[in-house]
Amino acid sequence: MDGKIFLGGGGPDYGVGQWLDLKYANRHGLIAGATGTGKTVTLQILAEGFSDAGVPVFMADVKGDLSGMAKSGSSAHKLHGPFTERAGKIGFADFDYRACQVTFWDLFGEQGHPVRTTVAEMGPLLLSQLLELSEAQEGILNIAFRLADEEGLPLLDLKDLQALLVWIGENAKSLSLRYGNISPASVGAIQRRLLVIENQGGARLFGEPALDLADLIRTDAEGRGMVNILASDRLMASPRLYATFLLWLLSELFEELPEVGDPDKPKLVFFFDEAHLLFDDAPKALIDKVEQVARLIRSKGVGVYFITQNPADVPEDILGQLGNRIQHALRAFTARDRKNLRLAAETYRENPAFDTEDAIRDVGVGEAVTSLLQKKGVPGIVERTLIRPPSSQLGPITPAERRAILNASDMSGKYDTTLDRKSAFEILAQRAEAAARAAEAAEVKAEAASPWEREYNSARRYSGSRVSRSSSQSPKRSRKEDTLTSAMSEAVIKELKGTTGRRIVRGILGSLFKGR
Repeated sequence: MDGKIFLGGGGPDYGVGQWLDLKYANRHGLIAGATGTGKTVTLQILAEGFSDAGVPVFMADVKGDLSGMAKSGSSAHKLHGPFTERAGKIGFADFDYRACQVTFWDLFGEQGHPVRTTVAEMGPLLLSQLLELSEAQEGILNIAFRLADEEGLPLLDLKDLQALLVWIGENAKSLSLRYGNISPASVGAIQRRLLVIENQGGARLFGEPALDLADLIRTDAEGRGMVNILASDRLMASPRLYATFLLWLLSELFEELPEVGDPDKPKLVFFFDEAHLLFDDAPKALIDKVEQVARLIRSKGVGVYFITQNPADVPEDILGQLGNRIQHALRAFTARDRKNLRLAAETYRENPAFDTEDAIRDVGVGEAVTSLLQKKGVPGIVERTLIRPPSSQLGPITPAERRAILNASDMSGKYDTTLDRKSAFEILAQRAEAAARAAEAAEVKAEAASPWEREYNSARRYSGSRVSRSSSQSPKRSRKEDTLTSAMSEAVIKELKGTTGRRIVRGILGSLFKGR
């Protein structure tokens, strides 16, 4: 059916077929369910449907299974055997096996093209969340970003930020007068957190060339949307880094894409797998930002679909904005599980044919309870749905197959080589080097001076310090003394420069050394 994506259903046991209307696909969605109930397959068939409709998608491959989308399925595959039978059971006459156009990405640059952003683009709010900073430490990080703007210090990678923090620590006393208290201990704590992120591989996220968002919003020669898959199996070892990166990407899409109103189909669909990682222990400021992005980004033509085990993992204000819902089975083994099951059932529009709470508990693997937006954006009545089979391969492809796809990709070579242009680290290093050279030159000049010049400079500095101290006590008297001192100094200097003066100096120095 044109303008819609078939999800499943059909047949006497599953009511009417369920179709996702592309016109309302940018009003976001939720895929929820316990482990092993079929969320990954649902994610895969949705991505296939959007791609076929010419809509690019971005998704994280947490378990490595989604790489199979780059290869056609086959009835000979052990996991695909029952699919032909299922397709006939739900009346899916157009079912066939085919691959998707896939671009692989990887923050570590091992299983896909490297993905990078700059420290400046990440911003202090998300970076503070990534580093788990306290309020005081976050304040210092905000000062660092402010100084970077004022001093013309580009923050591109972690070493830029580390160098700027060193400079702030060295000048903490003078900076505190303008920006508020800067504790060296807090600066040190931020540096330690940056070291932890660096040890986890997070340094690879920051640098250039930074990701061009246009490379995510592409179609192939046949007009099918590109399926962008982020390898996340290793990234999941650092869950905060994973969540922060995906939120940054979502924020960048919100900031850069133009307003499109209500398009006939989304410009891009963003799947946020393991969504609970974004909200676990997140500060209110961050949750407010997610809510703001989710509320407004649909007008940019972007649909966001959260994938998680339980709807309760998503804050209520955000959950209320997810119009298209696919709920796989929830298990109710504890009192808390039963409460969450009841709350999940209450969020659906009731169907008089069955009890929603019982249906969510009883659906099997590959089945779901669905509610999709209908005409004028009205939530549809909840239905039990047998999810359609995917056309691409279930399970991962081989490393050799992945490498061949990477080599043939349009993105091959664009992001592979890291750029290291002049930025805060280099600028601050040059300033320190220039200051060191100036100090060394002054020291050499002082050592090259004659003994009487060194003696005079020392006396002049001492005299100047006395004048400075006395000026605070009696301004009028200090001015008179300063005038008298200047006149006497000039006379002494003039005399010392003469022959008589040189004889006096030699006589004094000679008697001193002779006495020794």
